[in-house]
Amino acid sequence: MAADVFAPFQALAEAVLVADGPGATSDGAHDRAHLLRVWHNAFEIAAAEGGDHELLAAAVLLHDCVAVEKNSPDRPRASSLAAEQASTVLTGMGWEAHRIQAVAHAIAAHSFSAGIAPETVEARVLQDADRLDAIGTIGVARCFYTAGRMGSALYDPADPRAQNRPLDDAAYALDHFRAKLLGLHKGFQTETGRTMAAERGHRLAEFLTLFEMEIGALE
Repeated sequence: MAADVFAPFQALAEAVLVADGPGATSDGAHDRAHLLRVWHNAFEIAAAEGGDHELLAAAVLLHDCVAVEKNSPDRPRASSLAAEQASTVLTGMGWEAHRIQAVAHAIAAHSFSAGIAPETVEARVLQDADRLDAIGTIGVARCFYTAGRMGSALYDPADPRAQNRPLDDAAYALDHFRAKLLGLHKGFQTETGRTMAAERGHRLAEFLTLFEMEIGALE
């Protein structure tokens, strides 16, 4: 991926996106295409909400710089581990300590599972930008892609809507919609993010309805 897509921060992107750097992973849900989508989301949100765009660019580029699989016991620590690694990278690039701390906070707070409240504009924008990539049509694709990586089934044929059993999104991809994805649009931090999330959340719910109709789960 060419660094110029992160204009006007091409130099920063070139320094960060080395061969084995962020996004250089076999996980297609967290690859460099994901970084680019999050950057586009972040740029659109920040245009309305403000914030330091260089800090935001660094946070986007480095927010997944430590790869932790979804089924790993370390998953809740993934964003904190990435924040630590990002601090090391930016220190090596000669960034000032207070700006490194701002980037690290945004990265640590972006994760759904970390449960860290975003305290800055950049942190709120990054969290919204990353969560937008988990809903809408991209969210559908990533959900089933990740389920395939984890060896999950598409759905429980005996009870696809989990009406008589607990939700189990580790076993069934479709369960992840009700366990997490359908509620993500409610937790957005910025007004711009909430507006974008509402539209994508509608697409997500529409897909689920159509899917359940096609498998005979809806009358």
